[in-house]
Amino acid sequence: MPTESGSSWKLPRIPIPLVVLVALVVLGIVLRHTVFAPDPIEVHVEPVARGLVESTVTNSKAGTVEARRRSRIASEIGGRVIEIAHREGAQVVAGEALIKLSRVAHAAQLELAVHGVAVAAAGFEDACLRRDRARRELSRTERLAANNVASEDRLDELQFQSASAGVECEGARAELARARAQQLAAEAELGKTVIAAPFSGIIAEVNVELGEWVTPSPPLLTSPPVIDLIDPTSIFVSAPMDEVDSGAIREGLPVKLTVDSRPGETFRGRVTRVAPYVLDEEAQNRTLEIEVAIDDPGIAASLLPGTSADAEVILEALDHVLRVPASALLQNQSVLILEDGELVERAIEIGLRNWQFAEIRAGLVEGEQVVVSLDKLEITAGAKAISRADGEGGDS
Repeated sequence: MPTESGSSWKLPRIPIPLVVLVALVVLGIVLRHTVFAPDPIEVHVEPVARGLVESTVTNSKAGTVEARRRSRIASEIGGRVIEIAHREGAQVVAGEALIKLSRVAHAAQLELAVHGVAVAAAGFEDACLRRDRARRELSRTERLAANNVASEDRLDELQFQSASAGVECEGARAELARARAQQLAAEAELGKTVIAAPFSGIIAEVNVELGEWVTPSPPLLTSPPVIDLIDPTSIFVSAPMDEVDSGAIREGLPVKLTVDSRPGETFRGRVTRVAPYVLDEEAQNRTLEIEVAIDDPGIAASLLPGTSADAEVILEALDHVLRVPASALLQNQSVLILEDGELVERAIEIGLRNWQFAEIRAGLVEGEQVVVSLDKLEITAGAKAISRADGEGGDS
């Protein structure tokens, strides 16, 4: 208590342990935000920029490079191979001989048919001469009978002979026609000893060797082809699309193609056919087959039929629009942006999108840095962060 003589008032004494405790707490807070503060998370960012965005659908299973004109040629007759005119990889033109079979037996059959035609022609001529003579004889007798010089029996006999000669002449005519048909058949069989190219193309495979015997296919069965011929100008891609996309795909739409045998390359094409039905061979994976023509004939000719291919059909495209990589989207509703060293979540409105880019209709402006690496749990809104390029610079 102060005295009337003016003694001063004294502050209460603070215990030293309490002072020490407060100092330690303050020191801990300072150290936590300075020395022991966690390093900023390194994130990969890309600026919001303008560019092309496409709405696309892709095949649900691997597509295939195919040839519209591909002929697996088998022999129509049995015979021994005496010549192989071209081997694998050779380019041939339509009608060019590819394989030749022994023609001895078929040539003999043709010679028999030719002689048969000559015999039939002679028989036809003889029968017709007899018919003409019988008609003349009948005509003379009819004149005599009119003057009561010839008997009725004689006239009746000549009428029968004339009619019979006429029938024999027609029979001989038919026999000549049959002989000529046999000759044509023999010529056709002889022609089958040469297996020719039905169209211009490249020989993909030869399945016979000199001296081997080839046979035609038995009924209802298919024998192995002698020659596999491919027209390189008829290459296209057949791709199975998911049935849910059947209403969006139509002929004429542009397509981006990738082929396993040409990694890193993308080719342009166009839908030329959409199947009028959905394949339901697998109940859980129903597909719609489409055919895609490749724009560049040179590229098409260089692709091997049977190669796996993927088709990305472009349903709609917008150019020079704000876009971000699809990998930056958070449940298609927001993105993380790097702002003053901190990650901030920003709500957005997206338009067209595919697996690569998404159109930004609202929520971002050009140049803002969006995070495209969302592969770590600590990359969340509010976290301190630094762009990967800046982090690399700091390490150096």
